[in-house]
Amino acid sequence: MPVQPSALLTDLYQFTMLQGYLEQGMEETAVFEFFVRKLPPNRGFLMAAGLESALEFLETVHFTPQEVDWLAASGRFNRRFLDYVAGFRFSGEVHAMPEGTVFFPDEPILRLTAPIPQAQLVETRLINLLHYQCLVASKAARTVLAAPGKLLVDFGLRRAHGAEAGLLAARAAYIAGFSGTSNVLAEREFGVPCYGTMAHSFVQAHDDETAAFEHFARAQPDNVVLLIDTYDTEAAARKVAELALRLRRDGIRTKAVRLDSGDLGAHARAVRRILDQGGLPEVGIFASGNLDEFAVRELVSGGAPIDGFGVGTRMLTSADAPYLDCAYKLEEYAGQPRRKRSEGKATWPGRKQVYRNYDGAGAMERDVLTLDGDAHAGQGLLRPVMGQGRRLGPAVPLTESRALAALELGRLPEPLRRLGVSPPYPVEVAPALRELAAAVDARPV
Repeated sequence: MPVQPSALLTDLYQFTMLQGYLEQGMEETAVFEFFVRKLPPNRGFLMAAGLESALEFLETVHFTPQEVDWLAASGRFNRRFLDYVAGFRFSGEVHAMPEGTVFFPDEPILRLTAPIPQAQLVETRLINLLHYQCLVASKAARTVLAAPGKLLVDFGLRRAHGAEAGLLAARAAYIAGFSGTSNVLAEREFGVPCYGTMAHSFVQAHDDETAAFEHFARAQPDNVVLLIDTYDTEAAARKVAELALRLRRDGIRTKAVRLDSGDLGAHARAVRRILDQGGLPEVGIFASGNLDEFAVRELVSGGAPIDGFGVGTRMLTSADAPYLDCAYKLEEYAGQPRRKRSEGKATWPGRKQVYRNYDGAGAMERDVLTLDGDAHAGQGLLRPVMGQGRRLGPAVPLTESRALAALELGRLPEPLRRLGVSPPYPVEVAPALRELAAAVDARPV
């Protein structure tokens, strides 16, 4: 993974609270949980992603001498605070849902247990990492459901909100089921397969379109995917049909043509006819250009002869739902359950577990949100992944997370597989949890 940013990448109030805790000697064990309060409109589920990034952050976060000096020079903090951050290392434990797990509102996907100064200090970066990768994985999963069996490639780097977003989005989309990415660094760092074609500028730089296609093919004989909509799409397809036969004689196979503008369905049908009539049924058609799961679904359901899609801006920005209403909240401190009761933002107290039940066909049937230790039928979703500030095992291979995501999507009830409004998935709050919440509410504050 790339080097983590500075430990100063946090909100000021994390530091001001930390100084307050230290001043009062409040360093007992706290339990915080990360969860999403509600689903975005027209979404039936979310997908967990970002855990590996979060664990790497927790294992490596520290303050350099230069950062401590900067904090001292700011004049905001006392010596006790500065000494604490100078020696800061995370020493707590983490329970979490594996990446690729489908989850629903109020279900914690990560539970962190540590002395409260530590647990508080890591809040901002944990939310930053988990929120974005869950957001993109959840968006990407919808495209996977809309285009079963199709080649799906992340094309969003150039319009991502910064370098880290582009990199982590490629990873999250791959977990959700995308075939790969255009992002070269994502292949080096994570092993996400890298795909690339050509730009309109390559064609425009040539005086002759056919010459552009041939030059590219001979420069990249193992990856001949030709962009044919720079001028006239159908005319370019006829040029490709003629060129491909000549290239074939030289042992160069034309893999596909790419469409990037206009009525993609109509162009794909016309191009398919031209290629087939030219004796090139094996040449595929790849489409890109302002696509999302809705556009892909329309093309697939309409029978457009498109073999793969490049999905970019709308996925990496999650254009229809650009944020999740997520939170990282204190649920226990010093052995006592804690509960926020703010209007519209109340939390369930205590350390929690989620149990998932399946019907006879293996589809998700209902979840139970309850206290950790209150056993219920079904599969417990939160697992121990870190203890004493260190991972309990090696990093989970991305292929394993990807396989879990595919299994999870296959277990979705049919209504949740749709892109529109669906009935809410049943998440029961167990009696033990309701009773604890009532008891906490009865305590004076």
